[in-house]
Amino acid sequence: MSVTVDGDKSGSVPDRVRRVLRGPRPEKVPALVGTACTFIGLIDIAAGVFPRFRASRMHAVAEVLPGTFGPLSAALSLSAGVLLLLLAHGLKRHKRRAWRAAVVLLPAGATAQFLYRHSVIGVVLSLALLALLVRHRSEFAALPDPRSRWKALANFVLMGAGSIGLGLVIVSAHPNKVIGSPSLADRLEHVLFGLFGIEGPVGYSGRVDWTVGYSLGALGMLTALTTIYLAFRPEHPAARLTEDDELRLRELLAKHGGRDSLGHFALRRDKGVVFSPSGKAAVTYRVVSGVMLASGDPIGDVEAWPGAIERFMDEAKAHSWTPAVMGCSETGGEVWTRETGLDALELGDEAVVDVADFSLTGRAMRNVRQMVKRIERNGYETRVRRVRDLSDGELERIRRAAADWRGTDNERGFSMALGRIGDPGDGDAVIATAHKAEDPTEAYGDLKAIIHFVPWGTDGMSLELMRRDRSADPGMNELLIVASLQDAPKLGIDRVSLNFAMFRSALARGEKLGAGPVLRLWRGLLVFLSRWFQIESLYKFNAKFRPRWEPRFVVYRSSRELPRIGFAAMQAEGFVNFALPRPFARRRAARQARPCAHLGSGTGEHGVRAA
Repeated sequence: MSVTVDGDKSGSVPDRVRRVLRGPRPEKVPALVGTACTFIGLIDIAAGVFPRFRASRMHAVAEVLPGTFGPLSAALSLSAGVLLLLLAHGLKRHKRRAWRAAVVLLPAGATAQFLYRHSVIGVVLSLALLALLVRHRSEFAALPDPRSRWKALANFVLMGAGSIGLGLVIVSAHPNKVIGSPSLADRLEHVLFGLFGIEGPVGYSGRVDWTVGYSLGALGMLTALTTIYLAFRPEHPAARLTEDDELRLRELLAKHGGRDSLGHFALRRDKGVVFSPSGKAAVTYRVVSGVMLASGDPIGDVEAWPGAIERFMDEAKAHSWTPAVMGCSETGGEVWTRETGLDALELGDEAVVDVADFSLTGRAMRNVRQMVKRIERNGYETRVRRVRDLSDGELERIRRAAADWRGTDNERGFSMALGRIGDPGDGDAVIATAHKAEDPTEAYGDLKAIIHFVPWGTDGMSLELMRRDRSADPGMNELLIVASLQDAPKLGIDRVSLNFAMFRSALARGEKLGAGPVLRLWRGLLVFLSRWFQIESLYKFNAKFRPRWEPRFVVYRSSRELPRIGFAAMQAEGFVNFALPRPFARRRAARQARPCAHLGSGTGEHGVRAA
């Protein structure tokens, strides 16, 4: 795209000169400053650790950088380097607090340069960077990310491990000054003592003892101070649905819930929400690793979608989060790209079965028909009911069974998972269960398998969870889906959304006659990845029921952000998990469930759509 400067598209020499004289574009300043902080931090750390580096020509450059001053230059250089590295990422993300810390650190560094080293160049460099920060202060306005005091524990572990590793390098960086031949255990002991300001077993000749001691003490002090700060600063928890938010969303779904099969999943209580100015539309989201993830289409009136999308983008900009949308429909993708200038990429297809067209007859359904008949002959029976028609005792038994049959330590699902079963507010949800009276178990009686559907408007339902007893016969999921489709007319259901098949079109086209080498290679890679992720298996499972395929898209800002968005989506879906130990996780989940206790138990005993 050409850019017009003063009405001239030619990019003439005067225009280029004016652009140079104006300096870097404001939006590039945070990235420039962050990169400079990273570089200076690494130089400072190297100057503080390696004696040869300090004696080299490169040290002449490091001498004038902030933090390498005074008789304690090694320790101070090390401290400044670590602090600059900690600040660099926040400055790149436009964070206001990182800007404030840098504005305080740079004058202090300039003052120290002048008092201890009388370095005019160091003072000039520090003040020049400070002037750049002050001039472009409006670019550093991003609000803090959601946080909790668990981050203090993570900081203590990571900083402690980093300090020990860097400390071993410091202790070993003076081979000609070491007295004797200390073992690795002695060096490690020296590092651990040094972090607490205690002299260790390793001895050095000359002034190296002081250099190593001050450097280790500085690392220990930084670990302690940053941990104390994170532990005692006010908490800023991640956004959650409030009672009022949930009620407003339910009102929008009652009017417009039939538009998107993923609409009811907006009621997950671990999501935040932004509403359009009119209140007629909303976008729900979760922030994961600095990515603001929305899922599905906006909720509500299509005419009000742009207002909700604008609020979403404003929120992302205010916090310097990366905006992204997972699994929106074609209509939703068109609105998102039109209103925001973002790009869209087809992610896969959703399998939708029209109940009126479903039948077990015909050659194409032979395998499913034979499997269902075999299971029924083995004594299994099915029941398909609304949640409101189940007793409290049966719901509790289903919840416990779903939790025990989960098969993984952490829950999976975000964009197509609700996060609960049997909530009073979800009375229109449908639960299909499989039973075998001849083979009761002590814990769950004759219950052998469960699938859970959430409402999709007034005439549809969307698959949310499938669980089965591992001792039950194969084919439980097929049995219950067929039973749900056959009983759907009794419940007033005309359409059923099944699993989402990622990259379905590539898998389908790649196995056809005449597929090109690139397509076959792409399909081969997807099949290989299916060993760890349910890519091919979900596609084949969905295809058994002869659905129609509805494309789903990911919306993103730039292609270089796709890896980050993909990793955040995997975290949200539960494929990549940094969970706390179970007792702490349960305690935190219980605290998060309390605000919505009036709407249901919030047990979180759910799962992903999986075969």
